Amino acid sequence: MTYSGAVKVGGPADVHELADLMISKVAVGSMNNNAYLLRCRATGEQLLIDAAAEADTLLNLIGDDGIASVVTTHRHGDHWGALQAVVDATGARTYAGAQDAEGIPVATDVRVEDGDTITVGRVSLTARHLVGHTPGSIALVYDDPHGHPHVFTGDCLFPGGVGNTGGDAKNFASLIDDVETKLFGELPDETWVYPGHGNDTTLGTERPHLAEWRERGW
Repeated sequence: MTYSGAVKVGGPADVHELADLMISKVAVGSMNNNAYLLRCRATGEQLLIDAAAEADTLLNLIGDDGIASVVTTHRHGDHWGALQAVVDATGARTYAGAQDAEGIPVATDVRVEDGDTITVGRVSLTARHLVGHTPGSIALVYDDPHGHPHVFTGDCLFPGGVGNTGGDAKNFASLIDDVETKLFGELPDETWVYPGHGNDTTLGTERPHLAEWRERGW
């Protein structure tokens, strides 16, 4: 089956099958949030990115094998609405950006800094701290040894631009600087982007528009 990354609330998950990792994407909640279940193919260990909403949907996706951990990309409530229920049901360890942990009303077991490694089975993800949408937003980079990188960007990068900074020029400048330096500056065009809402994209698709985003200021 071909992965498209196009999902809708109430619809089935879309599964991206990589050599070492399976990525299941599902849309949940009134704000059409994306949640991603990562499964190490060697060990079966699972990690969830953003327990956004609809705990029953997420627990059904997780299945009987459970999850070892949940990563919350940032403090906004639409990204942790089902976190407590998922943690209660699975006993998962919680991760969030160090600067956003206090804004998440579920205890954060591990406060993540830029460059930290988060593992799921034998697979390693690298956290990148991107400041501007929130103070502690993180993206997760999987550098697939068998192919191109994959990056889970939360609300920091979407098809067509960076995340919302509420018209704050300083926050916008910080966010686009971090996104350009830590994502576009370090990863190739083939990098697959999994955002917090909506369809996927690639860095190559978005790269030609960086100057345009800077000029428009959002």
